[in-house]
Amino acid sequence: MPALHTIEPEKATGEAANLFTATHQTLGVIPNLAKVMANNPAVLKGYVHVVTALSAEGTLSAGVRERIALLVAQENRSDYCLSVHAFRGTKVAGLTTAEATRARRGEADDPWAAAVLDLAAVVVRDHGVVSDAQLATARHAGLSDGHVVEVIALVALSVFTNYLATAARIDVDWPLVRHTDWENAMT
Repeated sequence: MPALHTIEPEKATGEAANLFTATHQTLGVIPNLAKVMANNPAVLKGYVHVVTALSAEGTLSAGVRERIALLVAQENRSDYCLSVHAFRGTKVAGLTTAEATRARRGEADDPWAAAVLDLAAVVVRDHGVVSDAQLATARHAGLSDGHVVEVIALVALSVFTNYLATAARIDVDWPLVRHTDWENAMT
C-alpha cells in the first residue's frame, strides 16, 4: 500500500491538471510517481521542466540518459525506477535488453557511453565526490565540462526519483524489474 497519496489526473484541477498534461506530453503517460509528486505542484513542475530541458536541449542521447537512470536505480535499489527505465530504455531509447542489463552494472560496449557510466557510478557511489584523476579520465574519453555537469544533473534527478518512489512505496505501473534480480542480471 502506498505511503503517500496519489493525485488522480481526472480529479486534478488548476496547476496540477496543467502539469499532468505536460507530464503526459513529455513522458507519454502519467506514471504513479508523477501522481505522488502532484501532492506538491512545485515539485512536479520542477521535475517536468528539468526532464523536458534535458531531453530537448541536453547533449546526452536518450540511450545514455536511460543507462544512467538504470545504474542509479540499481545502486539505490529502486524497483520502481528500474522498472520505468528498463521499459523506457528498451522500448523508447532503443537499448537492447542486454544493454539495459549491463547499464545496471555500469557497463557499456560503446567506449563513450562506458566513460559516461564510469563517471555516473563515481558520482552516485561517492555522493558527488569526483577526484581530479576521475575527471581527467572522463575528459580523456571525450566528455566536456558540459557533459560532466549534465551527467551529475541526471544522477541527482535519478536519486530524487529513486528516493521519492521508495519512500512513497507506490505501486509499480511498469513491467516489474527488481533490484534483487541483480544476481540474474550478472549472467
